Amino acid sequence: MILYNTLTKKNEEFTPIKDKEIKMYECGPTVYDFIHIGNARPMCVFDSLRRYFLYLGYNVTFAQNFTDVDDKIINKAKIQNKTCKEIADEFIAEYYTDAQGLNIIPATYAPKATETIENIQKIIQKLCELNMAYCKDGTVYFRAKRFKEYGKLSGMPIDELNAGARVEINTNKEDSLDFALWKAAKPGEIYWPSLWGNGRPGWHIECSAMIDKIFGTTIDIHCGGQDLIFPHHENEIAQSVTYSGVNLANYWLHNGHINISGNKMSKSAGNFFTVREIAQKYGYMPIRLMMLQSHYRTPINYSEEIMAQNLSALERVNSCREALQDAIKKPKNASNTSSSIKIERLAKFKEQFKYELDNDFNTAGALGVLFNMVKEINTTCFLNKMLNPSYVKMAYEQLEEFLYILGLNLDELKIKVELEIQKLIDARQEARKNKDFKTADEIRSKLQELGIILEDTATGVKIKKLGGNKK
Repeated sequence: MILYNTLTKKNEEFTPIKDKEIKMYECGPTVYDFIHIGNARPMCVFDSLRRYFLYLGYNVTFAQNFTDVDDKIINKAKIQNKTCKEIADEFIAEYYTDAQGLNIIPATYAPKATETIENIQKIIQKLCELNMAYCKDGTVYFRAKRFKEYGKLSGMPIDELNAGARVEINTNKEDSLDFALWKAAKPGEIYWPSLWGNGRPGWHIECSAMIDKIFGTTIDIHCGGQDLIFPHHENEIAQSVTYSGVNLANYWLHNGHINISGNKMSKSAGNFFTVREIAQKYGYMPIRLMMLQSHYRTPINYSEEIMAQNLSALERVNSCREALQDAIKKPKNASNTSSSIKIERLAKFKEQFKYELDNDFNTAGALGVLFNMVKEINTTCFLNKMLNPSYVKMAYEQLEEFLYILGLNLDELKIKVELEIQKLIDARQEARKNKDFKTADEIRSKLQELGIILEDTATGVKIKKLGGNKK
């Protein structure tokens, strides 16, 4: 398997530290609000990578943190007259609701900054003893320029780097690139006692401390969004390598950002969307599909049209899946004609699928293979009515494998018909029963306006959802 390593700026063959075991760490959200679609991209991409490793037989230990103490959390707690813990706990719970909807496998470890204070202070103390950190008025800073490889991850000359994000400009720092490891407490803020006075951890130190606490040494893969390369991940490397004397991670993977209808997503521009609000309209799986339909290192675009297209694409795959399930339960029209050739074709799809994922985890290419396979299954089984039991079984199992790796839970697409819609369906059925076809057609048109299409079959009415809700 080949992966692009941000640290070395090249494609490298992936070789784990220990055979068939992988240690992964993903930077998680700051929990002061619902997660937005920018948060969802690394969640979905690296969950699928984890799934692929599991599929290949690796034992994966996966950690993803929560930043549960931060300026934004403190400010929101003040506004709502709550504690930081109450705010953080509320939105950690909301995170898990969205993560479950996106079909994210729960992390092996989900550490919180507030639960890692002892380890954070231990690392800071050693950095001070090494003279790589200094204290000014209760705040401890890391001497960035003393770390000889500072800037290696971002690939920028040190004289071009700016002060790190989340670090206030002040005159206490010896150098503008120095970053806070420990922040002196302001009046009324949450704090912990320390050798340097009451305070709280800086942003960057928490991930280094969590990795040290959970894994103890170098991990295989550290991942997150491209916006974290500098300063967050750059600072992680500097403080961790200085503290431990070994690499923090052997492979650094970063996903691209998200544009909204061609423009960069931002709250100030008014084009900022949470996962929850999009899921309420389209469901979670179209969101996950969007995150995977481009190579993970390239930017992706969000729009209403794309979400509607994704929903339709998933429904096509689900129709094939349901047809295969029915064919397995009720085998008929069995035929052995060209079965060996067709089964060989299925095996070829599997080879192509794996090839794409082994090539820097190209989920876009893998999805192309999935859709082509679905098209061929539909042609082989249902248009030509050649339902060879061996082919049907293999096709279904292979489709399920692909969907598992990509994390696409098609069971979400089952329609939950609201009471109003169900009443309309019942009224239409009653009109048809009374041969009042004019009323039946009028109700059918009204249902289509609500995003519901009805198919009359010999076994009853089937309900399908049109591409995107119409409200």
